[in-house]
Amino acid sequence: EAISEGRKIASGVYLARDIVNSPHNVLNSLSLADTAQRIASESSGLIECNILEKEDCERLGMGSYLGVARGSETKPKFIHLTYRPRSGNVRTKVGIIGKGLLFDTGGYNIKTSSMHLMKFDCGGAAAVLGAARAIAALAPDGVEANIIVAACENMINDRAVLPGDILTASNGKTIEVENTDAEGRLTMADALVYADKEIGCKKIIELSTLTGACMVALGNKIAGVWAKDESLVDELLRTSSVTAEKLWHMPLEKDYNDLLKSKIADLKNLGGRYGGAITAALFLQHFVGKKTPFAHIDIAGPVWSDKLGATGFGARLVTDWVCRQGTSE
Repeated sequence: EAISEGRKIASGVYLARDIVNSPHNVLNSLSLADTAQRIASESSGLIECNILEKEDCERLGMGSYLGVARGSETKPKFIHLTYRPRSGNVRTKVGIIGKGLLFDTGGYNIKTSSMHLMKFDCGGAAAVLGAARAIAALAPDGVEANIIVAACENMINDRAVLPGDILTASNGKTIEVENTDAEGRLTMADALVYADKEIGCKKIIELSTLTGACMVALGNKIAGVWAKDESLVDELLRTSSVTAEKLWHMPLEKDYNDLLKSKIADLKNLGGRYGGAITAALFLQHFVGKKTPFAHIDIAGPVWSDKLGATGFGARLVTDWVCRQGTSE
């Protein structure tokens, strides 16, 4: 039984690695959506796949996500996979969001080094889609899992978002784009609102290759986790100890919110020079209700190994955390 379970989890990890390792001329938002649909079709009916097209996202007011997607080579695809147990017994409903930037040039604030590695900016999406495959295979009872990826690219063209533009997220918050290379948080803002308000998830976790600042702080073996809800942090740290994917609880320093203040919008998408991983986490808090337990996990460091390539980091973590939810309520 343990060997069978291990194989099911490994299949999810291998999918996560394949997604991150794939070059952009192979994997874009269209092919990622196809991958999500294949996960659903192979789930024996346990996973339902819903792909929101650009027009659907416009109706929902997802101006933050669509602002980034304006520069995409391919049309944006907002991916929503829903796992439900065959028994129909659902004690809790959780949301799992993965950052889905299929390639990140930095936009008009263009990256000046290591751009060839920016295919790994979909590492969060890879982790949650890999977990979706493993979850369907393991078929845990008692939990509905909503896996969400706002897929697009951050590219440069005549329609791409510009520094200084103001975007409006689906919760009505206005955002001054101070830097186009702080784009992942813009896509996830609308994904978080969708999980919280549209679906009504009782808990939300989000995985993203969000900041170089987290890599500077924790290196390439440890992911940072930010959350106000201590019980959710405890759950994730316990899961981390089981899956051997290292997490470190990081501070949400409220005073740093001042660094996100804008003169012409509700907030900016970038803080100051220091504490960048913290201000990124604080930015995301603006798109989840105060009563909803929410954890941001920055996996920028451990998602990639210079020796081995994609690691599949996060897929085991999400799988184990979701499986435990059905028995913990």
